[in-house]
Amino acid sequence: MFLHNTNPDYRKPLTGEDAETLGLEAASEVERHLGFRDNHAATPLHALPALARSIGVAAIHIKDEGQRLGLGSFKALGGSYAVIRLVLEEAGRRLGRAVDVAELSAPEVRAVAGAMTFACATDGNHGRSVAQGAQLVGAKAAIFVHGGVSDERVAAIARYGAEMIRVAGTYDDSVREAAHVAGEKGWTIVSDTSWPGYERIPGLVMQGYTAIVREALRALPTPPTHVFVQSGVGGIAAAVAGHLALALGDRRPVFTVVDPARSACIVETARAGHPVKVPHGEPTVMAMLECYEPSLVAWRILARVADSFMTVDEEDAIHVMRRLADPLGHDPAIVAGESGGVGLAGLLRAAADPAVRMKLGLNGASSIFVINTEGATDPAKYLALVGRSPADVLARRREEISA
Repeated sequence: MFLHNTNPDYRKPLTGEDAETLGLEAASEVERHLGFRDNHAATPLHALPALARSIGVAAIHIKDEGQRLGLGSFKALGGSYAVIRLVLEEAGRRLGRAVDVAELSAPEVRAVAGAMTFACATDGNHGRSVAQGAQLVGAKAAIFVHGGVSDERVAAIARYGAEMIRVAGTYDDSVREAAHVAGEKGWTIVSDTSWPGYERIPGLVMQGYTAIVREALRALPTPPTHVFVQSGVGGIAAAVAGHLALALGDRRPVFTVVDPARSACIVETARAGHPVKVPHGEPTVMAMLECYEPSLVAWRILARVADSFMTVDEEDAIHVMRRLADPLGHDPAIVAGESGGVGLAGLLRAAADPAVRMKLGLNGASSIFVINTEGATDPAKYLALVGRSPADVLARRREEISA
């Protein structure tokens, strides 16, 4: 499925609030915060020239978030950043003065954090980020997971000291249960999706993701002409598209949002022209993107700055995992989880369809930017789908570098 953006708000400026959340000043502050993280480093940007030649474009660059902050996912930038910001703000209220991130380890700030509990629902990656952020500041975390979250992903979150709470149903059911329980207990919800009356914290989560774009624009030889980014509730796509629009203005790239066909809440929202909930059906292998209701803030942004929307199938996602693990020519080997390469899967599907290729203006001069949003966050699932372990793929990369 492929749709052009026909929303009445398309090409209108972002709202003042969204422009402030995703703008240059906010992104600079995100990077300043990251400078205080012990394990922070810019993630790699890889060129894939052989793959680019094979589909008839000038260049493909992929930002590898599988190495972000020790969590293996871009979401390391969102939940933990929001937790830190919220602790600093609460400490400021308690202490009667502004509290800077440089004071995060101060006893008076740790005392404030110790009295706070942060809660969220997750498919895996966002919960790890919130739990890591809570552990970092000395707060508590309560993470709600639905039945489809693997035991390995639950264990990965629990390692950060979080209380794990199982919820029957889907991701969206766990979102509702987390909000209900947190309201009863006075916990702070740090969600990567938004609903009426709850927008600021999801905005902070998206703000954290702007670091990906800042790093990429510094490393790319020229700004991209096209960007394909996958979507669950829409947060990462909205953050990237919104910041690119603000940073590049009229030079911004053609932006395509890519959804799993089995949980295409953003695509169906684009088709309807307003936020819609899609029915829950057969689970998708793209587990981190299995969301059935869009984030209201994310959709408000995408309605203005996304150019097109498309879906990919299960085999598209698995093909890209295998292609990145066993690349063409001298392209680097990259470990991408089930949801990690979905933006690239969208590009490959679009490039193979002459009608879609023409609609997007993909040609021999096109320079594409995509994001590997996660590494092998479930190594057993990765081995089953790719036929090689993440360690084997990374060993090949080390051999390429040393050759």
